[in-house]
Amino acid sequence: MLTAAGEPIDRVVGLEVGADDYLAKPFDPRELLARVRSVLRRVRPDGSAPATPAASGEVRFGRCVLNLDKRKLYALDGSEVPLTAMEFDLMKLLAANPSRVLTRDELLEGAHNRSWEPFDRSIDIRIWRLRQKVEPDPSKPEVIKTIRGGGYMFVPAGPGRG
Repeated sequence: MLTAAGEPIDRVVGLEVGADDYLAKPFDPRELLARVRSVLRRVRPDGSAPATPAASGEVRFGRCVLNLDKRKLYALDGSEVPLTAMEFDLMKLLAANPSRVLTRDELLEGAHNRSWEPFDRSIDIRIWRLRQKVEPDPSKPEVIKTIRGGGYMFVPAGPGRG
């Protein structure tokens, strides 16, 4: 809730009636942004808890298997596909959020512990490199899709895949 009513009783009532957070005016826009990000980290748009990778420690998608315990990516034939540490962290974050649009900002913060800055295209370059490694046809991505105006979405299984 964002409101002019900032007394303690107002905050308590707001939270008790279901608000995830409560911020009284005047406020610092940076605090509002931090609080929104905090709520978004806790829930998905459909209200369910964030997805977690398979209990086996492996995530299968496209033509690859991501082994979370070993921090390695393998082709289906068992050969290792080289990944940098940043590429692994990005792939792990995507795999933990299947079928969910992640913004550039969320990807930078979640996989690289830094905030997005205007004209920062480093995530786009890393996504392009990952697509070269995991997509059957990188020019027509099926595993890591671009969501115009939104960000990127990991789609572990699609038509004809398991």
